[in-house]
Amino acid sequence: MSLSEQSLSKRVPSRRAARTHRSGFPHRPVRASVESITRVSPTFARVVFVGPELDECGDPGATFDQRIKLIFPAERLAADGSSVAERGDLPVLSHSADWYAEWLALPESTRGAMRTYSIRELQVSPSGETRFIVDFVLHLEPGKSGPAARWAGTAQPGDELLIVAPVRGHADSAGIEFRPGDAPEVVLVGDETAAPAIARILEDLPVTARGIAWIEIPDRADELPIAAPADCEVRWVVRGHEDHGTALIPELLAYLGERTALKIEDVATEQLLWETPVYSGLGEDVAAASGAAGTAEHAAGDQRYFWIAGESGVVTTLRRHLVRELGISRSQVAFMGYWRRGVAMKG
Repeated sequence: MSLSEQSLSKRVPSRRAARTHRSGFPHRPVRASVESITRVSPTFARVVFVGPELDECGDPGATFDQRIKLIFPAERLAADGSSVAERGDLPVLSHSADWYAEWLALPESTRGAMRTYSIRELQVSPSGETRFIVDFVLHLEPGKSGPAARWAGTAQPGDELLIVAPVRGHADSAGIEFRPGDAPEVVLVGDETAAPAIARILEDLPVTARGIAWIEIPDRADELPIAAPADCEVRWVVRGHEDHGTALIPELLAYLGERTALKIEDVATEQLLWETPVYSGLGEDVAAASGAAGTAEHAAGDQRYFWIAGESGVVTTLRRHLVRELGISRSQVAFMGYWRRGVAMKG
């Protein structure tokens, strides 16, 4: 049984039979409100969301790196752009597959902003009440903060947003990229934006899992507790005020026995890098690439599964080296660009 398959047995069963939707669209926009918000470190704010519509969403114990969309109320900034002068109402969207088209059809001034996040923790009480816990990375410096950070930086209990979340019990697990298969060991790598997903993956793995995780953070105080399996080591790498990847890349290369100095270079496209064993944002032949043999050493012996996410240029640089230079099979790696340096991300 694979690592991810073993974890499926940990799902919380309460009320699931009554709330399972095995047909129809696998994701839906639901209204959620802030139950609490805590500044857990200099960089992270932890928000707990609740709401009746959330009770039908998410699969406890099998969340892994599940992506969700958050839709924030439209905002009007102050004249100097340093603060939010006014927030509007949330859009009204259907629970059908047309929700995204409905959102796009709204005027930009009223539809609000949409951003992608991971679920740090999914809690379901014995009565079925569901809580989505999301960690926000706060970039609150003037001129550097986006709508998500501005919202999280001022959110209060009772504030609402829309969460486009997976329907509980749906057979389609779209939005989960972590699929280690039969790999005997997992290697997880990311910056602070990937920290919630890495933490959730580790906590959803079976207790017998083996692996290692590197998480690059700007401040030592950003180290947060992770209940990882005993044989999964977590290493926090402090970047300080240096560029993303400058501390992370050397750590991973040293682990692989490499002393190469890599120059961080991104792909020359508007899209973020997104390359997994079953999907190629670059348009590569997935079947051919996955079946291609790497160097003799790695093709014969390296069966580790690599999951790498964060700033697109850092992820792209690591992909080039691991796949092209070290010959690690494409079927053993998932590379996801969560954001790009200097670019305001959308969606």
